[in-house]
Amino acid sequence: MAAAQPPARRASIGARRNPDTEAAVLAAARSLLVERGYAGFSIDEVARRAGAGKPTIYRWWSTKADLFVAVYSAEKAAAVVAADLGDLRSDLIRYTIDLWRFWRGNPAGSAFRGLVAEAQGGAAALDALRHKFLGARLEAARAIFVRAALRGEIAESEVEDRLALWVGFNWFQSLTEQIDDESVIARRVDLLCR
Repeated sequence: MAAAQPPARRASIGARRNPDTEAAVLAAARSLLVERGYAGFSIDEVARRAGAGKPTIYRWWSTKADLFVAVYSAEKAAAVVAADLGDLRSDLIRYTIDLWRFWRGNPAGSAFRGLVAEAQGGAAALDALRHKFLGARLEAARAIFVRAALRGEIAESEVEDRLALWVGFNWFQSLTEQIDDESVIARRVDLLCR
């Protein structure tokens, strides 16, 4: 049996991102996460699988963490939606259940813990987590609390504090590998909604 040939190199289209190359890089990154998780995720291997040059990847995503954030963001956006069910409690329960299922069932979701672990000892990963990962990833959850404030369920001044408590609860559950028991969600959300 002949060894698999690496994909052909993709041609540059100048300063703009080549959509085919970008798609190939993201697909390669996803497949690598499936096979090896965050610890086995590397720009070298993504470049090899995608048939893209490492300089191209580094121009678009300056670190491994940045590329992971791009994959995670796309996967999460497709899997977790902040539905408006009419009240804070229902919205948070639904969103939290969907988030935990994403973390359990999607390779990018499962690899999230790897980014957090790397951020504890690496400045680049911490920067990606703090400034690139958190911002956009919290917008949907923040919208749930903002809607609740607009409905008069909570004070507007409490939105960021309640969001921080919700994030802390979820990260604790994820980082201690306790996201299999969804029965705790309603109890903890009840406390957040008081």
